[in-house]
Amino acid sequence: MRFKDRVVVITGGANGIGKQIALDFEREGAKVCIIDRNENSFYMGDVSKKKDLEDFAKKVLNRHEKIDVLVNNAPPKMVGINEGSYEDIEEALRAGAISAYYLTKLFMGHFTNDASIINISSTRANMSQSQTESYTMTKGAISALTHALAMSLAGRVRVNTVLPGWIDTTDTQFEGADNDQHMVKRVGRPSDISNVVLFLASNEASFIDGQEIVVDGGMMKTMIYSGDEGWKLNNRRTK
Repeated sequence: MRFKDRVVVITGGANGIGKQIALDFEREGAKVCIIDRNENSFYMGDVSKKKDLEDFAKKVLNRHEKIDVLVNNAPPKMVGINEGSYEDIEEALRAGAISAYYLTKLFMGHFTNDASIINISSTRANMSQSQTESYTMTKGAISALTHALAMSLAGRVRVNTVLPGWIDTTDTQFEGADNDQHMVKRVGRPSDISNVVLFLASNEASFIDGQEIVVDGGMMKTMIYSGDEGWKLNNRRTK
């Protein structure tokens, strides 16, 4: 019960990685407050909307008056340069990065002295597929926001980022190349991310601040040239 009676706020906590994080904090005694557009036990709202963030923060503070852990997990939409409009990009940044900034600001006077903020970025902040600009730029923004907030909140709130790789949230059974392209020979699970989040929020991580923790089964460290590992580049692209 590492987090008994700790107040934990999670954005995008109704499904996938966020849901696993919420369940694991609850199992360890935390009082979890979720905001998500999908049905959940605390607050249904859209983190891309300023008023929803303000109303959510007000509800949290009216109930608990303090914040021990803030997990900024809500994902942005993914659109690319071919189809993505200005409004698409703006919405992605509001949901995936500006919400993290604004919730931190709303909770500023209420963080406990050993509080922790964990931002969920992505390995896509450092590498890309084509037509993923909205998602990639937003994850890059929240990674950069991490070290900026860590400096501004130094000595009071630790701020770190987790960069998940391929995490399956559908309980799919993978075989062959899907597993083999990871050093650990499997696709990631939500618990792989949740375990790291709970560690970073705990006293055991009290000397870790302003850092990016990659959790991807070793995928980003694998250098593959055409011809390696039976892999061949197909230069044909659909326009």
